[in-house]
Amino acid sequence: MALAQRLTYHFKQNEVNPKWFLVDANGLTLGRVASRVAHILRGKHKPIFTPNVDCGDFVVIVNADKVKLTGKRSELKTYFHHTLYPGGAIVQSYKDLMKTHPERVFEHAVKGMIPHNRLGATVIKKLKVYRGADHPHMAQKPEPIKI
Repeated sequence: MALAQRLTYHFKQNEVNPKWFLVDANGLTLGRVASRVAHILRGKHKPIFTPNVDCGDFVVIVNADKVKLTGKRSELKTYFHHTLYPGGAIVQSYKDLMKTHPERVFEHAVKGMIPHNRLGATVIKKLKVYRGADHPHMAQKPEPIKI
């Protein structure tokens, strides 16, 4: 009888009810926001967390173009991508990427903090990043969270 009391219940995918959260990144540090968002996307903030199930919530990040980095990192940070063709290396600086696609900075930061497997591929789809203050997810009623 003592063995039955120590068993842990593992939640199934259909038993998880995801919520929507809104993060305003205006004036916040990139890494601190990304680590908190990865925590929420993964579902580790819930008591029903199961490692092999996507039990995380949806996160909407607004004002991605107003995020900051500390120190000289904004001048030194680069992003590398290769097209898999010979000579296809693409290196972009943080400043250039923030001018053209500030959403990719957040996606890159959060993607590095979640598992690199099939579960991580489904988790990263719950991240929605927008450059400005408006977003098309008002119907889901995302609740704002402080970071």
